[in-house]
Amino acid sequence: MKGTKLTVLLWALAWTCVAADADFFSQGTAAYRAGDYAQAARAFRELAGREPSPGALQNLGNAEWQRGRTGHAIVAWEQALWLDSLDEAARNNLRYARKIAQLETPQLGWHEVISTWLPASWWAWITGVSLWAAVAAATLPGILRWRRRAWQHGLAALGLMVFLLSVPAQVGVHSRSRLGFVLEKDTWLRLTPTAESQAITRLAAGESARVLRARDHYLLVQVSRGTGWLERGELGVIVSEIKH
Repeated sequence: MKGTKLTVLLWALAWTCVAADADFFSQGTAAYRAGDYAQAARAFRELAGREPSPGALQNLGNAEWQRGRTGHAIVAWEQALWLDSLDEAARNNLRYARKIAQLETPQLGWHEVISTWLPASWWAWITGVSLWAAVAAATLPGILRWRRRAWQHGLAALGLMVFLLSVPAQVGVHSRSRLGFVLEKDTWLRLTPTAESQAITRLAAGESARVLRARDHYLLVQVSRGTGWLERGELGVIVSEIKH
């Protein structure tokens, strides 16, 4: 009886969450169609915070773009691509937004480029499965005293090859997660992590920056024009609000 009540409670909780997500989606869609982009952005941001998905982030980016908030839109679309690198809508929106705002595409290392070929979460699975497949194919026949066959050697070689190829992508996923984008226009890059610091240069909304390290509520970042400090709230990091 207690088990039945628990099951019913869990189903009720799951249904409540689904209904709430659907409600936020409906609110966001209705507000967007009515031209109330601020309300649409709030609804889609709440939805993306509850259940991160490429669709919610794509819609959030669209609403923020309509509000004229280029930096916030670019962060949302970059987060959509982080979850699903095959999302052509987000990719096309980023290309269009950067063209209009005259922004450069972030410079990526070769290992980071490889990491964009598949969704970030896939690489961990590929690395783990390929390694264990190679180990199992190489060791199980001896442990279980099976007769070794050509396909077992082939599976071990294939697993090892895929594992070695996926390692650079895993490194690229880690380093690419340090990318962020300036949220507001005319953001000053500071020489030191203090409010009274000398300004180095002024950054545009949506400009990319790579986080090097953090100190209190400041981030040391590298941009195309040098290195300096930003407040945490001035930079939207790709994975900062995404649950893994």
